[in-house]
Amino acid sequence: MKTDDFDYNLPDELIAQTPLLKRDEARLLVLDKKTGEIEHKHFFDIINYLEAGDTLVLNDTKVLPARLIGEKEQTKAVIEILLLKNIEKDNWECLVKPARRIKVGTIVSFGNGILKAKCIKELADGIRHFTLIYNGILYEILEKLGTMPLPPYIHKKLEDQSYYQTVYAKELGSAAAPTAGLHFTNELLEQIKKKNVNICYVTLHVGLGTFRPVSVEDVTKHKMHSEYYYMSKEVSDLLKLTKKNNKKIISVGTTTTRVLETVMNTYHEFKECSGWTDIFIYPGYEFKAVDQLITNFHLPKSTLIMLVSALAGKENILKAYKIAVDKKYRFFSFGDAMFIK
Repeated sequence: MKTDDFDYNLPDELIAQTPLLKRDEARLLVLDKKTGEIEHKHFFDIINYLEAGDTLVLNDTKVLPARLIGEKEQTKAVIEILLLKNIEKDNWECLVKPARRIKVGTIVSFGNGILKAKCIKELADGIRHFTLIYNGILYEILEKLGTMPLPPYIHKKLEDQSYYQTVYAKELGSAAAPTAGLHFTNELLEQIKKKNVNICYVTLHVGLGTFRPVSVEDVTKHKMHSEYYYMSKEVSDLLKLTKKNNKKIISVGTTTTRVLETVMNTYHEFKECSGWTDIFIYPGYEFKAVDQLITNFHLPKSTLIMLVSALAGKENILKAYKIAVDKKYRFFSFGDAMFIK
């Protein structure tokens, strides 16, 4: 299976640069994974595809304002650091630009010294480990000094940082938003509850892999990054009940999907657990947890388009993407949505 098998042509003008002011008015392409049939709706129509007793699972991770611009204490060179993963205490894994300037012992200062980062380890691909030095509460300092780490294909400044958070974001720790969830409003979630559809939350902190393309020719040789996840007992019990009642589990986003499938692969049942997952889902994978998926349109040759192809079939996905391009859907993080039923 070749990485090039998951390529498609996307005009630059279809890459959404700004979010919609009304989140649930995004367009929704509905794909029947069994028949390949396609419908064109709006996101608020998703409620019509959910039935009483089904369970909608969302990722409640919250994006850190983790992009920091500072300067080397020794030379005053401008350095950009993106906090990716909290290793332990005040030690963080970070993506650095320009990385060649950062060696073990280098100190980068932010906000006139309100926050400092001392390099303690050098790794490949621009990754460094830093110890953060500060007084007070780190997250409050990041709120003052940091900005949202928007993906590299978004070139416009985000006027309101909250548009890159889901309305239910709760657990701080992500380097990127779980973007399928950006389409939900509190009002839509309330309407879904009133239909007696269960709503529950798992956590997966989105990390480095979001910014890394697949660079190998053979898909099976790709090494996935690892990300922290958590599932509560309350959620695991609800998911067990959903399966027992032969109702559907609808996953919101590829990140949520990775949690659900990781738990089932590891324990062969839903249970309270946490850990690190590097699950890589591509065609040939048999889903054990997820029945349906709400997702965005993903980058060509990415692990995410491979995941949705595993659920709906590569031919169905590439056909749907071609139709989405022809009909000028908006793509990627701030773009339109797809429902694989």
